[in-house]
Amino acid sequence: QVQLVESGGGLVQAGGSLRLSCAASGLSFSDYAMAWFRQAPGKEREFVAAISRSGGSTDYADSVKGRFTASRDNAKNTVSLQVNSLKPEDTAVYYCAATLTSRWGTIGSRRSDEYGYWGQGTQVTVSS
Repeated sequence: QVQLVESGGGLVQAGGSLRLSCAASGLSFSDYAMAWFRQAPGKEREFVAAISRSGGSTDYADSVKGRFTASRDNAKNTVSLQVNSLKPEDTAVYYCAATLTSRWGTIGSRRSDEYGYWGQGTQVTVSS
């Protein structure tokens, strides 16, 4: 049974930082490209960041580029998202997602429907 479990969310003031983590189990983690998405109240789920199987390639939404950094540890089956310089508009539930890919260095898609496994989400709230 595949499980993705996010943690690290919380309430933070604007300008603050958090480190979100996603622990994976029940899958061969290094076979999966990973991504982070978020969903704010009343809005559609949106792409935040993606990272290749190797961890050497990343992709970011324009709205978070330069502030967020994705990383992964294949030995520990974890993917992380360092979120800095937080803004109130970053308030959302953050989800990690996994997609099986044969390509070691290729970043996953920005499309949520291409990810087969999802975590339950972790809430990030940024106060102004």
